[in-house]
Amino acid sequence: MYAQNAFPVINLEKTGRCIERQRRQAGLTVRDLQAYFGFEYPQAIYNWQHGQCLPTVDNLLALARLLQVSMEDLLVYEDQEVSRFLWGLF
Repeated sequence: MYAQNAFPVINLEKTGRCIERQRRQAGLTVRDLQAYFGFEYPQAIYNWQHGQCLPTVDNLLALARLLQVSMEDLLVYEDQEVSRFLWGLF
């Protein structure tokens, strides 16, 4: 059994801003990403950037490769102290 809050939590809003920043640094537009992913509409990318949702794992991997960063570089975690396991593994 694990202690409460024993895992990191992704901050959607900050992750969205990170995705947008990385996209801009790569010189890509939202329309460029829309074409890359084959989306009919750009709304999914705007939703990612506005922190309304995260890309699926497959799309996150593809996005990271396109932007030439790691998936971890795109994700922003809540500033929390990780709780220890009840049996003291950490």
